[in-house]
Amino acid sequence: MAGKSSMGRRANPEAGFARGAIVLVSLNSPREKFWGMVLELASPGVSLRGIDLNSFEDFSRQVKAGEAVTPNAVFFPMHRVERIELDARNGEIPSLQSRFALKTGREYGEILREADAEPGA
Repeated sequence: MAGKSSMGRRANPEAGFARGAIVLVSLNSPREKFWGMVLELASPGVSLRGIDLNSFEDFSRQVKAGEAVTPNAVFFPMHRVERIELDARNGEIPSLQSRFALKTGREYGEILREADAEPGA
């Protein structure tokens, strides 16, 4: 019963890059980094909901101030993707999610799921 429609639909530590995983994507042409939640990962590319990493500080300030901000839903074709890594603690270096929660008092995944659940999102 593990058909194509059920694959990658649950977010858990065992699932890695499945739907719902919070990741950092490094892109080329142009070089940029995007931080967000996997909506879909397939051979044509990756769909995410999140923010450009350069916007981290501004986005955090807006969330902390209670402003109505919505992370973008984007698609990156696989030829632009250099690397995808799970947003996780690395020794003493906290994850971006941890840094975001400390700055804002909110969970990044919660904001992403809220945006993903909005009608027309």
